[in-house]
Amino acid sequence: MLSQKVSFRKAVPVWEKDKETVMNHSIVLRSVIGKDLDAVLRLAAHSRYQIFVNGKFFAAGPARAAHGFFRVSEYNLKAKLTDNENVVAVIVAGYNVNSFYLTDQPPFVCMEIEKDGEILNATGSDAEFEALTYKARMRNVMRYSFQRPFTESYVFDAYYDAFMTRPEEKYENIELVKTDEKVFISRNVPYCRYNEIKAKKIVAKGIMIPTKNKKVYDDRSLTEIGDELKGYKKNEIEADTVNDLYAHVMQILEPETIDTEPVLLGSNCCAVYDMGINTTGYIRLSLTAEHDTQIYAVFNEKLPEEGYPDAGRDGCANVVKWALQGGRTYDIVSFEPYTFRYIQIISAYAPTLISNVSQYRECYDEALLVNKKQMPDEDLQKIYDAAVETFVQNSTDIFMDCPSRERAGWLCDSFFTSRVEKELTGKSIVENNYLENFILPEKFAHLPDGILPMCYPADHNDGCYIPNWAMWYVLELYEYLERSGDRALVDAAKEKVYKLYNFFRGYENADGLLEKLDSWVFVEWSEANSFVQDINYPSNMLYSMFLDAISDLYGDNELHEKAEKLRETIRTHSFDGEFFCDNAVYDDSGEAVRTDNRSETCQYYAFFTGTASKDAYPELYERLVNEFGSVRDEKDNYPEIHRSNAFIGNYLRLQILFEDGLYEKVVDDIRKFFLPMAECTGTLWENMTDSASCNHGFASHVICWLNKIF
Repeated sequence: MLSQKVSFRKAVPVWEKDKETVMNHSIVLRSVIGKDLDAVLRLAAHSRYQIFVNGKFFAAGPARAAHGFFRVSEYNLKAKLTDNENVVAVIVAGYNVNSFYLTDQPPFVCMEIEKDGEILNATGSDAEFEALTYKARMRNVMRYSFQRPFTESYVFDAYYDAFMTRPEEKYENIELVKTDEKVFISRNVPYCRYNEIKAKKIVAKGIMIPTKNKKVYDDRSLTEIGDELKGYKKNEIEADTVNDLYAHVMQILEPETIDTEPVLLGSNCCAVYDMGINTTGYIRLSLTAEHDTQIYAVFNEKLPEEGYPDAGRDGCANVVKWALQGGRTYDIVSFEPYTFRYIQIISAYAPTLISNVSQYRECYDEALLVNKKQMPDEDLQKIYDAAVETFVQNSTDIFMDCPSRERAGWLCDSFFTSRVEKELTGKSIVENNYLENFILPEKFAHLPDGILPMCYPADHNDGCYIPNWAMWYVLELYEYLERSGDRALVDAAKEKVYKLYNFFRGYENADGLLEKLDSWVFVEWSEANSFVQDINYPSNMLYSMFLDAISDLYGDNELHEKAEKLRETIRTHSFDGEFFCDNAVYDDSGEAVRTDNRSETCQYYAFFTGTASKDAYPELYERLVNEFGSVRDEKDNYPEIHRSNAFIGNYLRLQILFEDGLYEKVVDDIRKFFLPMAECTGTLWENMTDSASCNHGFASHVICWLNKIF
C-alpha cells in the first residue's frame, strides 16, 4: 500500500518572512479556543514540532517522510480543553542542516484547527494563528552529533511561557509568508502516548569544581562544519555546552541512594538521577530558581565509573542548558527526544529547588503489542522485556538504529526490526512507511545513480553509502511481501530495485564476483570489516541472496540461475578446506589471491545466504555450532578466527541455529550474550560491549526467537 495524498481544508504552508534559510530558527504559533470542544488539530511541519495545551506538553512530530513529501497528523484536543479559554501552542523548529535523522529541506508549518466542520484557525488564511519568533531557544549552538542537528540552549525570562499559557496576553505577531506548495501524504503509523515517567532515585550528589586539566570535546560535529556537514562553526557558536562542563570536574559528595524530590541544589551543585531503565523521550524539569542561574541537564545511557554522566559520551553533546531568571517556578521540557537512564541536574550560580525530574516517553504505543509472551524464568524475562523496550523506543515512525546518537533509518537494521513489528503487533505498518520512503523520491542527491542511501530519510552530502546495506533493502522487501501481501508497494519499488541491480553489475568481474566496491563496504563492527577489499566474500554471499530475492519478487528466473552460479564460484574461491576466507586481493601480476583472513562472521554469512549448508560442510557446521558463539568467551577456541560482534555476526549465528531447531543452544547463547545488557540498562546494545549505543533497534529481534521457542 502506498500512502494517500492528503489535503488541508483551508491551511497552506507558511514560515516566518526572510527566515526560510536560517539554521536552527524556531517559531511558535497559538490559538485560543473554548472549553470541551470537539476540536481537531491537523498539522504538518518541518523540521520538528511540539504541541502544548495550556502550557502542558501534549505531543510531538512529525512522522518522517522522503524528500518532497510530508506526513499529516491529526490530534483530537477535546480531553485537554478544560478551561473556558485554552491556549493551543505549537513550537516549530527549522534546522536547515543535513543529518541522518531529518531531511535538509526548507522549514514550514501547515496547520488548521477544525470544530464540527468549521475551521477556527488556519495558516496562510484570514483566520491566521498568532505567531512569534521563539527567541528563548538560542540559535547559534553546536550540533548534537555528526548524525543529528542542533543541541538545545535556552534563555528564559520570567515571561518566557506567557504566550503559551495566558490567553489575555497580546503580542505583535511576526509576518508569516506562504512557502512553496508541498505534497502532503497520510501519516499511517500509530501515535505515541507520551506517558510521563519520573526518576526513581538519586544515586549521587556533588559539586562542580573548575579544573586546569580539562578534557576537550573536539568531535567532528564541532570541528568539521562546512558544506558536507552543515551547522554553526566553532567561532560562531554562543553555547559550547560540553566544553563548558569539561572545564570542571564533579566531586561526588554523596554516592549513596537518597530521596528524589524535592532537592535543593546549592550554587554549582548537582544531583544524579536514575530513571530505573534506559528510556527515550523529552526531559521534563520542575524547579524554582531563587535567583538568576543556569541549569544543565547531562544524560547518559549508563553511568560512567566517575559516578556522573559524561557530557560528550559517544560523540554526542549529551547536555541541555537553560539560563533562567530568578524568582519563579519553571516547568520546562526539552524540544528534542533523548535517551538516558541517568541524568545529572546541575545548578550554576544560585540555589535551585528541583521538584520534578521526569521524562515524557516517546515510544511505539505499547497497547498495540498484542503478542507479548511470558518467559519461563526471571533471566529470560529480563532479556525479553529489554528487547520489547528496545523495539518500542526505536519504532516510533520509522525503524531507527538507535533513538539517541542518530535516530536514523538504517537498512539492514530494519531487516531485523521489521520482523519484530510483525511478531509483536501482527502488522507491518511502520515497515510500510519505512520502505515507502525509499521509493518516493525520484533520486537521491549526492549519491551515484542507482544506489540507495544507507539510512533514510537523511542527507549524505559527503557522498557516503554502504553498498551492502542497499542489498538488505531488497531482502527486506522480499520478506515484507510475505508478511503483508502488499504487492502494490513491491511493484512500486521495482524500478529502483533494478536500478540498484544495474549499479552492482558495474562491479562484477569476469567470474561474476563483485570487486573493489566503492564507498563504505560494511560487513559488521569487527575485524571482519578490515578485509573488505579487493574481493570481499561476505559481500558476494549477500549479493547471491540479493539476486535470488529479485528473482522471486519479479519472476526473473535468470537471476536465480546467476545466484546459484555465484555461490558455486564463492565456494571454489573462498573455502580453504577448513573455513571460508574473507577476501582476496590482487597481486602485482593482476591475479586475485585468496588471503588467510578468516572471521567467524564470514562463516555465518556463508550459511545464512545458502552459500554453505550443514550437509555440504558438516565439519565446519558442527564446529560453528559447538565451539563458537558464547562458548568462545569461556574456552577461547580458535584464536586465529576473528570474533563476531553483536551486529550482525551473532544475530546471523542465532538465526542459523534457530532455523535448524537447535533451541537449547539458541537460548544458551541468548542468556550469555544479552543478560548483562538487560541487567545494566534494560535495553539491548549495538555491540557486545557498552562502547556505543546501549539501545539498538535490531537487537529486539531476540523476541522473534523467544516467542517461537516458548
